[in-house]
Amino acid sequence: MADPRHIGPAGHNLLSASDAAARIAAGEITSEALVADCLARISARDPDIGAWAYVDPDHAMKQARLLDRTPRLGPLHGIPVGIKDVLDTRDMPTGHGSAIYKGDRPSADSACIAALRRAGALILGKTTTTEFASPWAVGVRNPHDLTRTPGVSSSGSAAAVADYMVPLALGTQTGGSVIRPATYCGIYGFKATLDSLDRSGIRHVRPSLDTLGLFARSLPDIALMRRAMTGENQGATAWSEGTRPRLGLCRTNQWPLASAETQRAIGTATERLRNAGAEIIEIELPRVFERALDSFRVISLWEGAHAIEREMREHLDKMDPWLKDNAAKLPSITREHYEAAISHSAECRAQLASIFTGVNAIITPATTGEASQKLTGLEDLTFCQLWTLMHGPCLTIPAFTGPNHMPMGLQVVGPVGGDERLIAVAAWIAGAMAPFPIGCMP
Repeated sequence: MADPRHIGPAGHNLLSASDAAARIAAGEITSEALVADCLARISARDPDIGAWAYVDPDHAMKQARLLDRTPRLGPLHGIPVGIKDVLDTRDMPTGHGSAIYKGDRPSADSACIAALRRAGALILGKTTTTEFASPWAVGVRNPHDLTRTPGVSSSGSAAAVADYMVPLALGTQTGGSVIRPATYCGIYGFKATLDSLDRSGIRHVRPSLDTLGLFARSLPDIALMRRAMTGENQGATAWSEGTRPRLGLCRTNQWPLASAETQRAIGTATERLRNAGAEIIEIELPRVFERALDSFRVISLWEGAHAIEREMREHLDKMDPWLKDNAAKLPSITREHYEAAISHSAECRAQLASIFTGVNAIITPATTGEASQKLTGLEDLTFCQLWTLMHGPCLTIPAFTGPNHMPMGLQVVGPVGGDERLIAVAAWIAGAMAPFPIGCMP
């Protein structure tokens, strides 16, 4: 549990992004005061957690003072945001978690960073990531228990938000690198539809898998950040289609891998949601899905290796064991294998689209259980890879606590393009599941 002496002088870092934005707009607080408290929290806590790859306090405060003198730019005006260190930022290094790019200074922002700046956001710093966003953990610690992992590869983004170092953070997901870290850290994580948030200007992208994701301590903050980045008009964050959503319960064929606490949690969620008025429909995925994870692995290997082809050719000896193993496996995968996997995954998505005609969202496990005490090395991505492959939005709700008092989540999945609608359904689900703690309360 965090020491309250580690909070900034005024405690503004405890505010949600929505609350802080409203107070800044009303002149009740300044961006400078908010950023100062976030920096104080980082200074006190990050030596133990390791959530940040780069923070320049002087630059952050200079940005905040400038925004305080600037007419309101957009809905995130003056709000600090953490950025996963695989996304380019024109005013700070982008290291991709790799010694190869240590200190590298890109000349321009990735499109998602530019969108945040247009909305008035302040880029506070770069959050720790694994090498080229691989699933090989690098020692970031979970704010709830420093002996446990916060997940990979957006672990720094999730840990920073959970520990009240920053109200919002940006990450990416290839397999489970938004849903898993958010679940382990007890916050909300949202993986967008594949192309609903602009991926332009992101280097090393696996075009069929890599998706932008958002971290926050509330669903309204997720909705605020998403709309700020897309430029969409304000919409509802509560379920507006009556009080009886139709939810599909999908355990998937990975259900036997779920821990006893996860299986109990899904049972509890089903009971609570039914009692709250939801219609729960058991969903068994068609047989075509039996090979879905095989297709995922082929696509991930083929596109991942081609995304960092030059780096692998010139610097393989410097890379983590998972990347080296991928390089060794690549000769066994042909273009025909890759094209077959692409075709098969498209068939699965077509089948899933038919399922979504009968339900508003799917509920499914987010992880196999609580965060493990494995701080480095390869991490399992069970219950996440399938839904990334399906290209639709996913969201994790911090709905449970496990036997070691660590957060556990419920994953909610929507159809391709149904991002705003999924957030609305998730708000109804969260209300039915409440109360539950959010973040690592100081």
